Formats: sequence, structure tokens, C-alpha cells
Amino acid sequence: MLAPSLSANCQQVVLVLAANERSQDARLWRMERSAGADWKPVGAALAVTWGHQGLAWGTGEHTAPPPAGFRIKHEGDKCSPAGVFRIPFAFGLAPASDATWLKLPYAPLTPSIVGVDDPKSSHYNQVVDNTKVARDWDSNEPMARHERLYRWGAFIANNPEGRPGLGSCIFFHLWPGPRLGTAGCTAMAEEDLKTLLAWLDPAKQPRLVQGIERW
Repeated sequence: MLAPSLSANCQQVVLVLAANERSQDARLWRMERSAGADWKPVGAALAVTWGHQGLAWGTGEHTAPPPAGFRIKHEGDKCSPAGVFRIPFAFGLAPASDATWLKLPYAPLTPSIVGVDDPKSSHYNQVVDNTKVARDWDSNEPMARHERLYRWGAFIANNPEGRPGLGSCIFFHLWPGPRLGTAGCTAMAEEDLKTLLAWLDPAKQPRLVQGIERW
């Protein structure tokens, strides 16, 4: 039901599926195609974890309505978003000189980099340098403090227009451990995350597709 939302120019898909919407555990496939060709998997499936509360319908590039009874993603629900989403940039604690293996734009995390999760802020759902913008938020996540989780990661563009309350600061990042849920992100082992990040190529317009196996 989500495939029609993919642009014809999209040549990479990160496909993440679980058995049901309440699951914290899912599997991730890297899928690739050339113009006019069928999708083919790249490498083996990877184990990932989702939000503590499973999956809820996100706001992205998908146009299909949510299945009947499916939860809608909102701020603080501890759900990962279902749908089709851009992956605009990577981030990490390493300096840019140590991230040349990445093709995505890269944002080094310094102590002043924060993720804004206050729906009242004009910077809601943005990762910003709080020394370079006027602070208008009461709540944020200091990105550099999460060394165990954010050593490497990438931004998932759920709610890209920053509509208040529809969810913020959703990432790929390192998991706290197998079968341990997140606050709403998609997490995995460091080796797997680095494999994924090295593969993502903005020239191929990569998209994340998250959903349920029966779809």
C-alpha cells in the first residue's frame, strides 16, 4: 500500500517490516533498482528495534490513508512512524574529516547541537545549533550527550513541515541492545548501522519505507 508513494527516481529503499504494529522488533532490508528495473535486495536482512509502543501512522511522502484502527503518530507516543520518508542527512560524534566514507550530507554533533521537540517552537522537529538560532523552545534533546546511541545516525523526515504535535526528531541510531525499544527511532547494531549509512546515496533519492508484513 506504500509502494505507489515512491518516486520513479527513487533507486534505494530502506524497507523495515514487523509482524504487527505493537512489535518493538523488526527486520530491515536494503533494496535497490536501476531505471525501469525491479527492486533487488542488497545484502542480508538486518535486525532492528522500533519504539517501545511499536508503530503509528506517520507524516511523510505516502498518500494512502492509515489502515482502519491504526494509531496516528504524535509527540511523545514512543511509536516509530509508518510510511514513506526521506533520509536527508547523517550525523555523528566524529569530525567531518572522519566521515568521508558517507555519501549523505554529514552533521558533526557538537555540544551546542540539539533536537527541538517542543511543538510550540518555530524550530520544532529540527536539529539546530543553539548558538546560531534564537531559542524559542522549552524542551530539546542535546544530541552529543548520547554517545552510546548517536555515535552514528541519520535523520528520518517524519513530519517534515514541523506540524505541531505530529512527532519530532526521529532517527536511525545505535540500539541500546537487541530487543530493547526506543523512544520512536529505528535502531540497530553499530556494524549494521554503518553498513546502512555507507550504502545510502542521495543521488539515488533513498527513502525509508516502514510498515507491517501483511501490507
